[in-house]
Amino acid sequence: MDTLTNTLNNFAHDWLTPGSLLALVLLAAAAVAAVIAARLVGRWPAAEPRTPGERVVREATMLAVPYGTALIVLLGARGAVGLTSLDTRLLNLCLQLLGSLVAIRAIAFLLRVSVGRNGRLRTWEVRAALFVWLFVAMHLLGWLEAVTGFLDSISVTATKRDTSLTLWSIIRSLFTVIAFVIISAWIGRWLERRLHTVHGLAPNTRIAVAKFAYAFLIGFGVLLGLSASGLNLGVLSIFGGALGLGLGFGLQAIAANFVSGFVLLMDKSIKPGDVISFTGTIGTSTEGFGWVQELRGRYVVVRDRDGVETLVPNQNLITNQVINWSYSDKRVRLKLPVRVSYDDDPEAAMLVLLEAAKCSPRILRDPAPVARLMGFHDYGPDLELRFWIADPEAGVNNVRSDVNRAIWRLFKERGIRIPRAQLDVRMYDADGRIVGQGALPLVHAPGRHGDPSPGGSAPPAPGAHHHLAGP
Repeated sequence: MDTLTNTLNNFAHDWLTPGSLLALVLLAAAAVAAVIAARLVGRWPAAEPRTPGERVVREATMLAVPYGTALIVLLGARGAVGLTSLDTRLLNLCLQLLGSLVAIRAIAFLLRVSVGRNGRLRTWEVRAALFVWLFVAMHLLGWLEAVTGFLDSISVTATKRDTSLTLWSIIRSLFTVIAFVIISAWIGRWLERRLHTVHGLAPNTRIAVAKFAYAFLIGFGVLLGLSASGLNLGVLSIFGGALGLGLGFGLQAIAANFVSGFVLLMDKSIKPGDVISFTGTIGTSTEGFGWVQELRGRYVVVRDRDGVETLVPNQNLITNQVINWSYSDKRVRLKLPVRVSYDDDPEAAMLVLLEAAKCSPRILRDPAPVARLMGFHDYGPDLELRFWIADPEAGVNNVRSDVNRAIWRLFKERGIRIPRAQLDVRMYDADGRIVGQGALPLVHAPGRHGDPSPGGSAPPAPGAHHHLAGP
């Protein structure tokens, strides 16, 4: 009881002084000033940054203004209190703590910007900075030795003392590994930016080398960090078998996607800017049609005509059939089937099809469009217009639509009709005499371009006659 009383008395004598109470008030005022400054900066009517440099400057400004405001308030208060006879120890300690926090946040921000601008890195930047500042604050307060001693006394393995794994050794090793990984990531990003400026290498080769170098440096950094931390990994051997088995099954698909990504980069079968589709069949079908936006380590980003970006695992592109419209030559041939009436001249209809192919400047003149008579249907000859385009990335169905509209317009002008299906139904009595007869136009198989042209109703085609026996 006497010891506790003496401790409380010493604490009251050392810290419960007018200068310490004033320091707490000034610290609260600095915090309020920082919050107000942060809100004012957030309301600045600034235009949306257009370049990465502008985004970094704006983010750095929004980060520095609150901390700078609090630091300026405390520095001004320290100068004013220093002119008096009040105790300034707590105010000096607050300045040290705030100054260390500002320095750590600035270093973490610079490291994050140099490594990458991923949103997840921004979240981890704040957490890591606060975690490091916690240990710095304990050192400034004189508590670090006691805390590390307590953490070092907590053993997480039931082995001898000289080989035991303590909580403090894990935290220390984690700090060391993270530091080496950050340095490796920074070197990897710098090397990746340098490789993108080497125009002597093909784009796929630059991406492959950059990704391989980045992965290698990260792995090398982890190994160096574990080696430099002095952590005795032998105590973890009991978990090695189970961990390796779990990783083997759990990471099998991820490893396959990463290996497939390197294969795609090295064999140059798919590269950024290619037009691909996933149809499962050969031909110029636009099902699953999209553009390769980016090649990542685990997946490929494919953007379709609707603006939707699909993340396709690399393994799917290796094991499944994929149509690459621009693999060796961007030129592709499109086919438009058309059916005309038997009353019209197919030669004249094919000339109209060739004329319709001139409606779009995207249709190539070499090879020239051609029209073919493919066969004879129940309702009319089957024609087909074939033409080539050299820019499938600009869309395929839009060209088809333009040509179809031109064909419809020209057919109406020339009086060429597109037939529709008609069905003759004849009813017979028991003696074989016709008891009722009518032509019922059933549009169960319309022509390629819809209803017949306005030149008149289509005559009954030589369709099949359904003989229905009457009662």
